[in-house]
Amino acid sequence: MEWTGARYADQPEVSADTWIAAPPERVWPLVADLERMPARSTELEALSWRSDGPAAGARFVGHNAHPSFGTWSVEGTVVECEAPSRFAWEMDGSDDDDAPSSRWSFELVPEDGGTRLTQRARMGPGRSGTSVAIDAMPDKERKIVFVRLREFEAAITRTLDAIRAEAEAAA
Repeated sequence: MEWTGARYADQPEVSADTWIAAPPERVWPLVADLERMPARSTELEALSWRSDGPAAGARFVGHNAHPSFGTWSVEGTVVECEAPSRFAWEMDGSDDDDAPSSRWSFELVPEDGGTRLTQRARMGPGRSGTSVAIDAMPDKERKIVFVRLREFEAAITRTLDAIRAEAEAAA
């Protein structure tokens, strides 16, 4: 795992990768099918497409729950959809400046007869529930960001493990 940044304004990011004993063409459908993500997540409870997806520009809504933030729904947009190598989406910020509150992405690289799958999550620059927590406790911003990045890290690890298991079981 890697993560950078310490303040929300720095747009801190966390990433992890795994090797999967399956070619990118087998891994790709598992990555690009966002409707499968709730089964792999502890936070995302449901997802529905607002337009035809997955494709660049496609819109969806995610319904989430978190012990500290409660429940909420947020819209997102697929911003990269390059089969079988890159897939990324951004979640809408809670402000009016059109900046995303987060960006999530997958990169698939052929490696040793399989696939090196990397997932990244970046906070900001748009406002989110994390921003609200920081507003309430500005002196604890670095700790809040650190804790949220660790939650993203755990989510990424769980997702990568699930995708690897699904892809290798399909072999």
